[in-house]
Amino acid sequence: MADRTSSAEVSRRGRAGRLAPALDDVDARIVDELRRDGRMSVRTLAERVNISRTNAHSRMERLVSSGVITGFHARVDPVKAGLGTAAFIGLRIEQDTWREVSRRLATVEGVERVALVAGDFDMVVLVRTEDNLSLRSLVFDHIQSLPGVRSCHSWLIFDELEPAP
Repeated sequence: MADRTSSAEVSRRGRAGRLAPALDDVDARIVDELRRDGRMSVRTLAERVNISRTNAHSRMERLVSSGVITGFHARVDPVKAGLGTAAFIGLRIEQDTWREVSRRLATVEGVERVALVAGDFDMVVLVRTEDNLSLRSLVFDHIQSLPGVRSCHSWLIFDELEPAP
């Protein structure tokens, strides 16, 4: 049987290669506008996308309820918030412990993002701390000592660039 997946469907892959809900052009424009400014009013959103306020509101609600939009967040400058030191931590973990290690990492202060990856490491963790001494404590006392973590490798981040939405 031939694969009937369109190229548009393939380009909208979701988590772990599964298909994400199909977005029409208006939904895609709404998502793009909200990525740029999640605080804009529904009225402004409707004007920018060239649809009615009622349509903008109902589409936005549908995008939220279907999980396409998972929330609205403030973007914080970590340096100005007192978190001037950042690092990626590569973890090698014991087989079949990723769920427990992920759960525990999510509770560690300073852990910003956790990714299960393929390659030389099993997980990559983005952390932010006040300074190098705090980073040392975070890595040795809180991450490397977690049950299931076999080894850690740290990459200090000198500078970060955030692509425009």
